[in-house]
Amino acid sequence: MLLKAQSDRLNIPQRKRDQVPNDFSDSSDFSPSSLKSKGEESSLSLYMEKLNSRSAHQDGERRQGVTDRQRRGQRRDTTTSQDGDIESGEELSSLIPIDSNKHQKQQQKKNKDSNRDVASKETSLFVGRPQSPKKAGTSGQEQEKAKKFKKKNPPKHPEEEKPREGTGVDTPVSRPKSPHATNSPADKSKNKGGRGSKKQVFESYMTSEEVSHGLKRGELIQGQLRINPKKYHEAFIPSPDDTRDIFLDGIVARNRALNGDIVVVQVLPQEQWKVNYTHPSLCKLHVLNFGTNFSELCYYNRVCFSYFTSNRKTRQILNVKVPVSQRPRESTWRKQCRRRQTSPSVVTRMNPSVVYIVEKKHSRAATGFLKFLPEKPFAMFSPMDHRVPRINVPLVDCPEDFSSRPGDYTNTLFICRITNWAADSNFAEGRLAKTLGQAGEIEPETEGILTEYDVDFSEFSDEVLDCLPKNLPWTIPPEEMSKRRDLRKECIFTIDPATARDLDDALSCKQLPDGNFEVGVHIADVSYFVEEGNALDAIASQRATSVYLVQKVIPMLPRLLCEELCSLNPLTDRLTFSVIWKITPEGKILSEWFGRSVIRSCVKLSYDHAQSMIEDPEKMFSAEELPPVDPVHPIDEIHQAVLNLHSIAKNLRAQRFSGGALRLDQLKLSFTLDKETMMPQGCYIYQYRDSNKLVEEFMLLANIATAHHIHRKFPELALLRRHPPPKAKMVDELQELCDQLGIKIDLSSAGTLHKSLNTALGDDKYSSARKEVLTHMCSRPMQMALYFCTGVLKNEQLFKHYALNVPLYTHFTSPIRRYADIIVHRLLASSLSCGPPLGLSTKEVEKQASHCNDKKTMSKRVQELSSELFFGVFVKECGPLDSEAMVMGVLDQSFDVLVLRYGVQKRIYCKVSCGSLHLQGTVGKKSELTLLWTPEDLEEPPTEQVISVFTLVEVQLKADNAPMKYSAVLKRPDSNES
Repeated sequence: MLLKAQSDRLNIPQRKRDQVPNDFSDSSDFSPSSLKSKGEESSLSLYMEKLNSRSAHQDGERRQGVTDRQRRGQRRDTTTSQDGDIESGEELSSLIPIDSNKHQKQQQKKNKDSNRDVASKETSLFVGRPQSPKKAGTSGQEQEKAKKFKKKNPPKHPEEEKPREGTGVDTPVSRPKSPHATNSPADKSKNKGGRGSKKQVFESYMTSEEVSHGLKRGELIQGQLRINPKKYHEAFIPSPDDTRDIFLDGIVARNRALNGDIVVVQVLPQEQWKVNYTHPSLCKLHVLNFGTNFSELCYYNRVCFSYFTSNRKTRQILNVKVPVSQRPRESTWRKQCRRRQTSPSVVTRMNPSVVYIVEKKHSRAATGFLKFLPEKPFAMFSPMDHRVPRINVPLVDCPEDFSSRPGDYTNTLFICRITNWAADSNFAEGRLAKTLGQAGEIEPETEGILTEYDVDFSEFSDEVLDCLPKNLPWTIPPEEMSKRRDLRKECIFTIDPATARDLDDALSCKQLPDGNFEVGVHIADVSYFVEEGNALDAIASQRATSVYLVQKVIPMLPRLLCEELCSLNPLTDRLTFSVIWKITPEGKILSEWFGRSVIRSCVKLSYDHAQSMIEDPEKMFSAEELPPVDPVHPIDEIHQAVLNLHSIAKNLRAQRFSGGALRLDQLKLSFTLDKETMMPQGCYIYQYRDSNKLVEEFMLLANIATAHHIHRKFPELALLRRHPPPKAKMVDELQELCDQLGIKIDLSSAGTLHKSLNTALGDDKYSSARKEVLTHMCSRPMQMALYFCTGVLKNEQLFKHYALNVPLYTHFTSPIRRYADIIVHRLLASSLSCGPPLGLSTKEVEKQASHCNDKKTMSKRVQELSSELFFGVFVKECGPLDSEAMVMGVLDQSFDVLVLRYGVQKRIYCKVSCGSLHLQGTVGKKSELTLLWTPEDLEEPPTEQVISVFTLVEVQLKADNAPMKYSAVLKRPDSNES
């Protein structure tokens, strides 16, 4: 089982970080999968049989004693059922129950009201303040106040109407508590019962023994929790076969777990599932052909839909015995359906919930604002990330004058850490960690991002710095020189971004008398300076990666190594690990050599320099046009080497893609900064050119070669990188959508997808924009590439890298900024008998691989947030900004666009943009919106604008009132375009 004991964890800080589920930061990560065909659920049907057999077994147990479920009490879900939009991961809208049963109506209203924001002006529940059962809910007067308040303060966007994290209420339960469920002394006193005891909000966690047994029996499911950042009451974990998602509806179902946590989920037995009725027009419809087996209809997903003409026929076809009390009146049912011109559907909810947190990956830290609460011994901390609950903070943690002058801190950012979240409280408890500064300023905002994602940006300790060479300037010891291949006289150079300081790879290319080439990739030998097991190695393994922000880099290693001793700076002797091939002009490899070496780079070229050489092969470059060059190697020699590398790289690239590789390029925004203030002066979309492709091809070649070498030498210990294929269910959804859009695309393999992307979208001036939109859509089903240890994953078919379409792959070429590469270097050195004996075990390699996966994901998210932060500042300083945009996805009253000028993705809300809105029915997944613009001249007819995927629109980006935030507004179309 995947359940990990606490003692098995890495020796790293307990603060684990918010993790994004995959490499593509879009809302599709948060969409529940929907069933399509019976053939897709073979493994799921087995699980259903287990549930059914378990239910039968428990029936026998009930005669002998009290069952687990009876001890805990039946769970009542209090959040409204929602239907996920497959195309965007966003909801369409709340489903409207059509129940004539009076009791059921009252119960649903009570549930809805109890899920309102309890930290609002109308009602509040606080840790440490006992309440009577009467106050646990919302009274009728308070409900009326809430309605009036909502009318006076309408939310700007539909998402803002949803309850924040930490606002659900559930029935009391009593389950034996695990070591994870710790309470403060105050909580213990509150839970003793009596007049002042509080109603329990969350279920107590199972014990580790219960979880272990449940996982072994297949009654529980373990996975990583993903919370929708835009709809934070929606959460998901992958199903055991990883083909679809299990939906957790509401905050109570998450049971205090936060985004990224590894959790264990329980799906209730079939007899406790709930059958509701709803309108297909408000949901994504699927015609299901499951025959008469009801258990096949209601499976992993939160909802499955049956599309028939009457509820009686539905019951007959499905052979479902729905209690009379749960059935709506036939007249009401038909009346509502006629009004909407739709047919009814059955909605089945299995109510999965978190019963255990295996590992708290989330940092439990958040950036946000403080709110003063009169006559309370604590303040309310409101995180900017709504997936994190509101937190009660002791007043002693707050600034001294906060109680007397709370208005002075309205716009001040703080960092707060959660210390406890009791089962009987809607709010967590925490302590303030730091005052950051004013919201809207780049440095405080950046520090908040780094802290939330557990990026260690502190100075390196003296113990770490003591591991560095003392005698500076450092020179290579003669005894080390004698152990290495001396390449200092070869024409070797680096090609990097102009601002790069950590130069960890260099290239060489020498033509041989037989017409072939000797091509070398030379990588900084970081493992020489980072000895296994010392303090420097410990901090490097903990940080695992350098983090690249817009304005700076948070290095994995001290700058003396990153920018000096390890960096392959020009005209300086440096230690390297080299792989050298004898290769034909067509790119066929004839021989290969690995070994430790010494090089002396003759020039530091930027991508722009190399691109100029590629684009102008006949030009004679002067010394003034290039950085300082070693006089031993003429500029013409360097120019020719670049041209030869480019020619070979083109052949290698063509072979890769003809062999079935895939590349999904997405637009990347870059900034020009003021050198003094570091504020954005301009922004542009980064151009990926031939010089970038040249370097990429040889880095890939070196990584693939190294993967084969270390796996051959250490079949049980090699650290490799695999890329699982995309999720089959999401691929099917995408294929169906493309078919309905008339796009001829083949998603059967990585290679066919790559060919489709380059041939399916025409050749007009907007074909590149359509390709970007389609690339984004194709990215959604993709999974993340992962580091792993070959001794742990026994099936070699799982080693494959889907996008590269190669059987083995690893990371070897960036040891200055990636710790995984340092481990690979140690394996390589040991295999060549040119390094110290390995002190690694399979278990240790797998632990570090998992940690590197986490840190790489978080680093990527921090980089994205840094870019968003700077673009928000740019819009505020230079906006409003106008641009063409292309529609990427359509919801019920909003749609997503790719802003072509800046490469950013934004959601446009139609009610904000235009005066009138008409929703046209959807066909399958091809959604359309028809917008009716109120005419400026009332005698003219309204201007009609149809919005669907690939529609070209004009948008304006404008700064919001909130710091660093901006929104996109649809501009009125010209009358001649309508």
